[in-house]
Amino acid sequence: MPVIKTHHTNGVLVITISRPDAMNALNVETLDELHKAIHDSSFNSDVKGVVITGDGEKSFVAGADIKELSSLSKEEALTLSQKGQQLFKALENSSKPTIAAINGFALGGGCELAMACHIRLATENAKFGQPEVNLGIIPGYGGTQRLAQLVGRGKALELIMTGDMVTAQEAKSLGLVNHVVATKTELMELAMAMLTKIISKGPVAIANVIKSINAGYSFEDAGYTTEAELFAACTTTQDFKEGTSAFIEKRKPNFTGR
Repeated sequence: MPVIKTHHTNGVLVITISRPDAMNALNVETLDELHKAIHDSSFNSDVKGVVITGDGEKSFVAGADIKELSSLSKEEALTLSQKGQQLFKALENSSKPTIAAINGFALGGGCELAMACHIRLATENAKFGQPEVNLGIIPGYGGTQRLAQLVGRGKALELIMTGDMVTAQEAKSLGLVNHVVATKTELMELAMAMLTKIISKGPVAIANVIKSINAGYSFEDAGYTTEAELFAACTTTQDFKEGTSAFIEKRKPNFTGR
């Protein structure tokens, strides 16, 4: 059964991540289907813009699939990190304007997915965070880079090292979110209205706006490489095994620094 739903209307492709039983968490299957949807949209002349959202009203994407993550070897973890980074970089560099319509939890990989989109809109119940340190690991899909770009180095260090979540309003004040609305219905209406306005402009100009702004951050590529390598290195530690086991067993982890 597909975990990505797509709906195309008036030049806008709506991509819905649909794993409701797992709070729309990103597993390998979801990453693969999301990659295909984004890739196909880039070559579809009928698609002028994209909205990415989560199924339901509680969660955009609540993170990675921890059970899947916990069984990875270092080499598999490096490959997974690079896979996620490449997907989100393709999304970030897409010439089609892309809006993340964040309906609830955007944690870990979900926050990283949202940050790779060009514009972020959220409902009032949305929560953002990079809580990977709670598992004895670091963000692996570009979170260490994009969060610092969006909210500044100091705040990014605070949020990633504490693993704290922030509300939608706090995220807006930090520059992580553009607009906050009350309900999922309002969220999708705003996303569609904003994209309709954007795609009424010159397509070449819009594509070049995206390309020009992204060019200012292209020097960060070394940071993504380092992130992937250190994400993978974390999977070899006892702390990672303890952190993921504690999460699955719903208990507090006992980290030892090994």
